[in-house]
Amino acid sequence: MANLATKYMGLNLKNPIIAGSSGLSSSLAGIKKLEEAGAGAVVLKSIFEEEILHEMNDLMKDVPEASRYLERFDYQDLVIKSENLERYMTLINEAKEAVNIPIVASINCSFSYEWTQYARRLESAGADALELNMFFLPTEQERSVEEMERAYLKVVDKVVETVSIPVALKISYYFTCLGQMIQKLSRRGISGLVLFNRFYSPDFDIEKFEVAQTNVLSTPGDLVTSLRWVAMMSQKVDCDLAASTGVHDGEAVIKQLLAGAKAVQVVSALYKNGPPYIQTMLDTVEDWMTRYGYDTLEDFRGKMSQDKSTDPSVYERVQFMKYFSGQKDVL
Repeated sequence: MANLATKYMGLNLKNPIIAGSSGLSSSLAGIKKLEEAGAGAVVLKSIFEEEILHEMNDLMKDVPEASRYLERFDYQDLVIKSENLERYMTLINEAKEAVNIPIVASINCSFSYEWTQYARRLESAGADALELNMFFLPTEQERSVEEMERAYLKVVDKVVETVSIPVALKISYYFTCLGQMIQKLSRRGISGLVLFNRFYSPDFDIEKFEVAQTNVLSTPGDLVTSLRWVAMMSQKVDCDLAASTGVHDGEAVIKQLLAGAKAVQVVSALYKNGPPYIQTMLDTVEDWMTRYGYDTLEDFRGKMSQDKSTDPSVYERVQFMKYFSGQKDVL
C-alpha cells in the first residue's frame, strides 16, 4: 500500500490534503467532519480584523460624532476584539482536544500592529501553526512598489520574531516580480508559502445596477496558475510550498505534488462534493502511485518541476504558438 504521509512546515501529515480556511472549518463539528473524512490537516476559517471593524462600526452608529473616534478605538480594543479573539481561541482549544490532526490558525489583519498581537494569542491557544492570509490590494497610488513589498516583509519579520510555532504566508500573484518576491519571502524565516489566495470578485447586476459577488468557488481551470508557479519555484525557495485554488480532484493533487508542492489546500471541491470527497481524492492518488510503482510521495515529488525538466523554458512561455497556428478558419 502506498504511503501518503508528508511533512509540511515541520508538521507530520498523514496525507497531503489540507482542508483550507473556509466556513467548513469554522466550527468544532465541521473540523471533526473534516478529520473523519481524511484531511491531513485543517486551516481554521480566518479571523478577519476587517470583520471586527465592521461589527464595531455598526455598534458605534449611535455614538455622538464628537466622541465617536475615541470611544470607537476604546470599544474595539476592550470589547469586540477581545470577544472575537476569545471565541477563536476557544475553537482552537476545543479542536486540539477533539482531533488528532494539525490545526492551523489563520489570521487576516488590516493594520501592521495587529498581526503580532493576534499571532501571539493564537499560539497561546494551542495552534500547531499560523497561516498569515496576506493581501494588500495594489491600488494605492501614493506608495511605491518597493514600499508595498516592504509592508509584507515587515509583517512577516514581526510575526516570525513573536511566535515559535511554524508560520505560513498565503499570498497572491499580484507582485511586480512574483518569482523574486516568493524567494524574498521564503528567506524571512517562514516555514511555508501557500500559492495562491482566492479573492472576492465583484460583478455587475445590469438590471439592478448593483455590484454583486461572483465566482465564489474555484474551478478546475484555476489550477494552472498555481501549478506553473509551484513548478517554477519549488526548487528555488527556502521553505515548503503548498498549492491552493483549483484543486478539485485527485489528479490535481498528483499534479501539484509532481510540481514540488508539499501539500495542497482544498475548499471548493469540498463545498461541491462534501468532506467525504477527500477520500475519493486520496484513493485516486494511491491508485496512481501503485500503478507507477511509487511507495512514497517523496519518490515523485518535484519530478516535473522546472529544475528537473528537460525543457525548462516551457514553464515561462506566455504566448500561444502552436495551438492556434492554422486555426483562422475556425472562427
